[in-house]
Parts: sequence; structure tokens; C-alpha cells
Amino acid sequence: MNTAQSHPGFFDNVSFYFDLASSFTEHPKGLLEQIKACNSVYSFQFPVRTRRGYEVIAGWRAQHSHHKLPVKGGIRYSEDANEDEVKALAALMTYKCAVMDVPFGGAKGAVKINPKNYTVEELEQITRRYTSELIKKNFIGPGVDVPAPDYGTGQREMSWIADTYAAFHPGEIDALACVTGKPVSQGGVRGRLEATGRGVFYGLREACSHRDDMKQLGLEKGLEGKRIVVQGLGNVGYHAAKFCQQGGAVIVGLAEYEGAIYRPQGLDVEAVMQHRKETGSLLDFPGATNLGSREEALELECDILIPAALENQITAENAPRVRARIVAEAANGPVTAQAEGELLRNNVMVIPDIFLNAGGVTVSYFEWLKNLSHVRFGRMGKRFEQTTFENLLRVIEETTGRGLSEAERRTVARGADEIDLVNSGLEESMAVAYDQIRETWKTDPKIPGLRTAAFISAINKIATCYAELGVFP
Repeated sequence: MNTAQSHPGFFDNVSFYFDLASSFTEHPKGLLEQIKACNSVYSFQFPVRTRRGYEVIAGWRAQHSHHKLPVKGGIRYSEDANEDEVKALAALMTYKCAVMDVPFGGAKGAVKINPKNYTVEELEQITRRYTSELIKKNFIGPGVDVPAPDYGTGQREMSWIADTYAAFHPGEIDALACVTGKPVSQGGVRGRLEATGRGVFYGLREACSHRDDMKQLGLEKGLEGKRIVVQGLGNVGYHAAKFCQQGGAVIVGLAEYEGAIYRPQGLDVEAVMQHRKETGSLLDFPGATNLGSREEALELECDILIPAALENQITAENAPRVRARIVAEAANGPVTAQAEGELLRNNVMVIPDIFLNAGGVTVSYFEWLKNLSHVRFGRMGKRFEQTTFENLLRVIEETTGRGLSEAERRTVARGADEIDLVNSGLEESMAVAYDQIRETWKTDPKIPGLRTAAFISAINKIATCYAELGVFP
């Protein structure tokens, strides 16, 4: 992979991965160029009155692929945002949706601000004005473009977006489906907040379940007992660490912008988070060793390294010092193309972002379906299932003569609620997608790793879509 540029941009990195994967396909050049190209980029500025006076805010929305509609992708608030980043993230969303068999094209949005520098009222003004700019150009809508949370945004901002869209479209029955990641009270779906982190756990568990793959890395089968370091304790990193710990893994290192801590015997994730809440820092956690910077955590000895912060964290410079056997991309683009080449040469498995952090868009798909159907998942069938199970237990008790305790009955005789169905759907989606990627990987020994296999899978699915539309037969 040393053919990558010396200092490529984020979009160049994504394009590099695409070109590498496309070399393993037989699709015509024109079709590959269409899949690779970013279809639309809307760049704009708008004024907002703040307590410091008027400020001109820069915003973007990129729609990478229209092979399926609506397009889907988050909106991030970051003072480091730029058009190249937005295009790259939109492209990743296209391939991510294809890998997960989620029927969306890829998109991404950004507002160039540091949200910590603005009051809640100012953030609301910025969010509503950004949304109105998207509405003017038809860059948002349930069947057109459906944003979601990303770095620097959350349920609150998504609620403002939904309300603004509804105000511009009075009487539109599906208005709530214009955005996902909303609070449950505003049409959101249970399980969306933790979906990306939970998906990281499901994906890692699936990857570690293949004995032959783990043996090649010098590891035992299964996630239980694996030593994990997590860089980034935002929504994704926190939930990934939490669910991995609950799944039997040992969290030995945690890192955030203020620094990192390490404890070979393991860290209690909830206790660390409580310590950080009380002190404002995860440093000086009792029993743990402080590290100089969060970047040092990337070089800790462990079985699995989970970069869950921002892109370009593992580069050609520090990749040789990575001592993990598995690098699991919970963030978007944390490993550069050159760095991945170094990792693969060192027999490190890289589980790519376009698969591993796709839990968010998968559950966003469920939320979108909920908004279009106007009914909570589980509402129609929960009581019927519960009654059916109770009748079955009654027959078993009468036949065997053994009565069940009330706790046993509650465990067995219950219908699926919304959170049960969402988590089940996410688990199934992650397992099926990984098996498809791994199968592609194993078909050709020249395929360098899981990322290339994931891109091949995505390209083939998108190409099939175009063929079925009568384009590029």
C-alpha cells in the first residue's frame, strides 16, 4: 500500500482504498468512476447574531451517491471541518450503507464551529439556520437526504432540525423522518444513542469468533479476556468500552483529549467515567498510571486497539509502534492508507470503519422506518407473543408436573419490546455483514485485508444496483 501519496487528504485516502479494491473487480471504468465520484457538494455561509456580535458561519452538505435515495449521513460541528473531510465522510457513508445492506446513498454535513464557544441559544440559532439553508436547496427530506448526529452534535440538535423542517413543511405526515438520532419523545428509536458503540462490540465479537483468524494473530478465539485500549471516550468510545467489558474483555487503557490512563489488571469503565465527571479529567484515577498524552495510548501493549476519536490518528509515523494485534476502527478514518500498509505487514488485523462503526446508520435506518410507519416497534406484537409463551409454559407445566418460579416465567414469557427488536436487528446486521466481508477476503489471497474486502463488497453491491436500474449494463 506504499503507492499512497506522502501526505494525502482524507478524501484521497478513501479514493485510494476504493481504487485498490476496484482492481479486484471487473466492472467497467465508467461505472467505477461514477461510484467513486461525489455527486453533489453544497458549500454555503450564513450570518448568526451571537453575544459577540454577528458571525459568518461556514457549512457544507455533500451527497456522494444517489444510487439509492434518500442519502444518509451525519452532521458534525467542528472548527476543523472542511470540504475535503465532508466529501470523504460522505463517500464512506455510501460504502458503509452498501456493506450493511442499508438502502441509502451516502451523505455528510458539517458546520465549522467549536460548539463549546457558543451558548445553547446560539447553537439553536446556528442549527436552525443551517437546516433552513438545506431546505432551500432541497438537501434535506424523508425521501431526499436524512441527516443524523455526528461529532459535536446529538439528540438536541436533531430535535431542532426536525422542528425546523416541520415548520417549513406544515402538514407533511412523514416530516419526522427528515432526520434520525432524535430523542425518543420526538420520534427517535430506543437504542439509537448507544448503537454505534454496541455495533463495535457486536462486530469485534464476530471477528474474534473465527478460530483460524485469531490463531494467525497469536490470539485465542473469542472476545472474553482480550486486553483492550480505547482512544476517545465520547458516545462511541464509551459505549464500545462498556459493552466490551460486559462481554468479558479487559479494558486496560483509556484515553481522552486531556491524557490517558493505563492499568494492566483492567479499568472499571463506569468508575473512570464517574471520576472524570467529578474531577474533569480521567487522569489520576486510583490504581491507574497516567500517560503523557492520548496519543501514547495508541502504542500500549494490548490485544485490541479501538481508536474512537477522529480521523488520521494512526499514521505512517506511529504505526510501527502500535503493539495491538487488532486495530478496530470505531471512528471514521483513524488509520491512514500508509499506516494500514505498515500494520498489515506487521500481521495486525484492521477491522475497517465502513463496517465496524456502521451500527449508528443501521439503527438510524430502523428509526427512519419507525417514522414512516408511525408505530413503535413491538407495539403490535408484544402482548401476543407474551400470551403465546405463557400458554406454552402452561402446557409444559401440565405435561411435566414441574412448576416454574415467577422469575423463570418473566424471563421466558415476554414479548419483544422496541429495544429488544432494535438490538436484535443490529446484532444480525453486524454478523451478516462481517461474514460477507470475510468471505470476500478469503476468496483471493491477494486481497490484503478486511478493508479492501469491505470495499469490494460495497462496490459490487452498488454496481448491481446500477445494473438493475439499467445503467452501465
